[in-house]
Amino acid sequence: MSTLKVNTIQNTSGGSSSTPEQIEQGRAKAWVHFQGSGTVTKNNDFNVSSVSDEGTGLYDVNFTTNMSNANYVTQVNGQLDVTSGSTSTDNVIYSVVNTPQTTSSTRVFSRAATSSTLDSLNMFVVVFGD
Repeated sequence: MSTLKVNTIQNTSGGSSSTPEQIEQGRAKAWVHFQGSGTVTKNNDFNVSSVSDEGTGLYDVNFTTNMSNANYVTQVNGQLDVTSGSTSTDNVIYSVVNTPQTTSSTRVFSRAATSSTLDSLNMFVVVFGD
């Protein structure tokens, strides 16, 4: 295998410069699309070893390779399961649980703004950081 070492990467016209550090820092370190209702099942992922069902609307996303520190960014989104009694007009919150993130996992949730947590048909989680 060959190694390419450069200080700057540019497009063919000499513009749009990026450093290897910018590319490394700006890419997702982990992501997952999983079924959040019924049996929790990963549909597709990168650097996610498993997703644990921690109760209604609560999920632990476990990393294959740990983050170097717990100061990373987690973005969460989802898709409602209309059989849960919620509708597409409900205000649904998808977020990180108010507990410290660890280097090996992050806990996320989904809930209706006017009630308690609820399972979502699909959950989407992306992690950026070191």
